[in-house]
Amino acid sequence: MMHEKSRVNGVVAGLLLGILMASMDNTIVATAMGTIVSDLGGLDQFIWVTSAYMIASVAGMPIFGKLSDMYGRKFFYILGLGLFLIGSVLCGTAQSMMQLSFYRAIQGLGGGALMPIAFTIMFDIFPPHKRGKMSGLFSAVFGISSIFGPLLGAYITDAIDWRWIFYINVPLGLLSLIFIVKNYHEKMEHTRQKIDWWGAGLLVTAIVSLMFALELGGKKQPWDSPLILGLFASFALLFALFLWVETKASDPIVSLNLFKNRLFAASQGISFFYGTVFIVATMLIPLYIQAVFGGSATNSGLILMPMMLGVVAGSQVGGRMVLHASYRTMMIASGVLFLTGVLLLGTLSVDTPRWLVTVFMVIAGVGMGISFPLLSMSSIHGLDVRQRGSANSSVAFFRMIGMTLGITIFGTVQSHLMLDQLRQSLPRFNPGGDFNPQALLQPEVRAQLPSHVLDGMTGAFADSIAAVFQWSLLSVGLAILLIFFMGSGRMSTTSSASISHKADPIQGEG
Repeated sequence: MMHEKSRVNGVVAGLLLGILMASMDNTIVATAMGTIVSDLGGLDQFIWVTSAYMIASVAGMPIFGKLSDMYGRKFFYILGLGLFLIGSVLCGTAQSMMQLSFYRAIQGLGGGALMPIAFTIMFDIFPPHKRGKMSGLFSAVFGISSIFGPLLGAYITDAIDWRWIFYINVPLGLLSLIFIVKNYHEKMEHTRQKIDWWGAGLLVTAIVSLMFALELGGKKQPWDSPLILGLFASFALLFALFLWVETKASDPIVSLNLFKNRLFAASQGISFFYGTVFIVATMLIPLYIQAVFGGSATNSGLILMPMMLGVVAGSQVGGRMVLHASYRTMMIASGVLFLTGVLLLGTLSVDTPRWLVTVFMVIAGVGMGISFPLLSMSSIHGLDVRQRGSANSSVAFFRMIGMTLGITIFGTVQSHLMLDQLRQSLPRFNPGGDFNPQALLQPEVRAQLPSHVLDGMTGAFADSIAAVFQWSLLSVGLAILLIFFMGSGRMSTTSSASISHKADPIQGEG
C-alpha cells in the first residue's frame, strides 16, 4: 500500500512540474520581451514570439488529446514533454526574432500535449471522491504560475541572462520525466485504429488561419484588407470542411457526438466565455493600476497577485465542494461571484481607492478559480476512459480560443474608446503627435507631463478600461445562461463507470 501511495505521489509530482513549467512559460517570456528585443532586434516581429506558441498549442491540444485516448497517455505526455524541452533549448540559442518564433512554435506544440494529458492522467489514477481535491490542486498551479512567472522572469533576465528563462525549463522537465517514467505504469489495452489525418490537417490549418487573422488584424494589416478577410474566409471554409469530415470519419479527432451531451457542450461554451473575460482582466488591470497609480511594468506580477490568489483559493473551494453539490449549483456560485467582480471592475475610475480595486480583483478571481476544476470534471462526467483525453483537451482548447478572441476584440475596443476619450478631454490630442497614451506607463515620462495633460490621459485610460469591463458583462451573461443548461449532474463517488478501464494505470509491471 505504501509503495502504491509513493507511486501515486510521484506521478502527481511529475504532472504538477509539467503543468507549472508549461503554464509559467508565457508569463516569464512576457517579462523579458523588452530585453530580448534589444538583444535580437526585430521589434516589428516580437508579437510572433507569443503568437507562435499559442497557435501551435491550440492546434495541438485536440489532436494530442485524441491520440492519448487511442494509444495511451504516457507516450504522448513524454512526447509533449520532449518537444517542450527541445523547443526550450533551441529558444535559448536563438540568434534572431524569426528563429525564436519558430522555436517557440515547437515549444507550443509540446505545451499543447502537456496540459490536457496531465489532467486526464490525474482523472485516470484517482477515484471520483478524490478528483475534486486533486483537480483544485492542479488548477491552482495556473494561478501560482501567473504570480511567480513575471517575478522569476524579471529576476532571471536582470541577474543572469534572458536565455536562461528558457534553459530553466530543462531541469524542471527532466524531473517531471523521471517521476512519470518511474512511477506511471499504464496498462490500457490499445486497439489498432485509423488516425483521422484529414480531420487533423483541416483542424490545424483552420485554427492557424484564424490565429493569423486575429494576430495580424488591426496591427500589421487593416481589418478590411484582402489578407485578413481572406484568412477569415479560409478559416470558415476549412472549419466547415473539418466538421463535414468528422461526421464521416470512423474515429474522428473531435467526436461531434460528445456535443450531444448537454453537460459536456455547456462546459465547453462556459470555458470559452470565461476565457474571453479572464484574459481581459489580466491584461487591463495592470494597465489601469500603472496608469492611474503610477509604477513600472516590472511589478505586473505583484499587481495581479490578489486576483491570482483568489483564483487559487477558488480552485480549492470548487474542487472540494463538488462532492457536496451538483456541477450546476457550484457553477452558479462561480457565475455570481465572477459577474459581481466584473460588474465592480466596470465601475473603476481615477477616484477608485487602490484597496477597493484589490477587493474587486479578489472577487473576480475566486469566481474564475471555482470554475477551473469544475469544468474539467463536468466535461468528463459519464464518459468512457477512452474519451477523457478528447474531453479534457476540448476544455483547454475552447478556453484558449476564448482568451485569444478576448484579447483581440476587447483590446481593440479599449484602444478605440481611449482615443475617443482623449479627443474629448484633450482637444489638441493627435494620436500621431506629441501625446502618447503609453507615456502613462512610464514613470519618468509621467513626471514631465503637464498636470492637465496627465489628468486627461489618466481619465481617458481609466474610463476606457471600465467601459471594456462593462462590455465584457455580455460574455459573463452568456456563460451564466449556459450554466443553467448543465442539468443536475453531479459527481458520484460510487460510480464504477468512471474507473471502468481494464487496468490500473499505476500498478503495472515495474
